[in-house]
Amino acid sequence: MGKEGEALISVRVRPRSARFGVGIGADGGMVVSVHAPAAEGAANRECVALLAKALGVAKSAVRIVRGERSRSKRVAVAGLSVDDARARLAGSARVDGRKP
Repeated sequence: MGKEGEALISVRVRPRSARFGVGIGADGGMVVSVHAPAAEGAANRECVALLAKALGVAKSAVRIVRGERSRSKRVAVAGLSVDDARARLAGSARVDGRKP
């Protein structure tokens, strides 16, 4: 648990992926697949935007607290408990980030 009212989530980011979305990996962990390369923070920005969409929160409520230069990250989500975040992500085991 992060600060009061923040959920901490561990994610694995796949930059330059053909797929785009949030899913569950083979090991049961959260995987965020983005098209952007892992250069100049582009993959991090897409990761934050995609997680915000999957969780139904504003992008400003999602921030990377550990692993900005790694594929494995800890992400804080303001305004959600860990249980709420898990439930929202489990309810969307595969969230496709494509625009309608």
